[in-house]
Amino acid sequence: QVQLVESGGGLVQAGDSLRLSCAASGRTFSPYAMGWIRQAPGKEREFVAAITWSGGITYYADSVKGRFTISRDNAENTVYLQMNSLKPEDTAVYYCAAKTAAGNFRALSNYGYWGQGTQVTVSS
Repeated sequence: QVQLVESGGGLVQAGDSLRLSCAASGRTFSPYAMGWIRQAPGKEREFVAAITWSGGITYYADSVKGRFTISRDNAENTVYLQMNSLKPEDTAVYYCAAKTAAGNFRALSNYGYWGQGTQVTVSS
């Protein structure tokens, strides 16, 4: 079992930056690829970004490519999401998750451990 706790969310203005953190505890998380998923009000959860266990390969949703950067520090059991040039449409609860099944990094069904989420609100 892996416990995930997100932090770093908040209220910012359009164009600002935020860095989200996700701290893992319990079972070591280094063998897992990790992802960030978000859910906007009234919408379904959507894939944002993912990173392989080594950190060597990253994946991004088209909507955040070039603005968001996912990274991880396995020694600190932490994964990060640097979010730049934030837009009002980035407003959502952001979840980190550990990928426990093989296959598509963008498929939410492949993520077995989830945090409770952190709210990001971007005002215009």
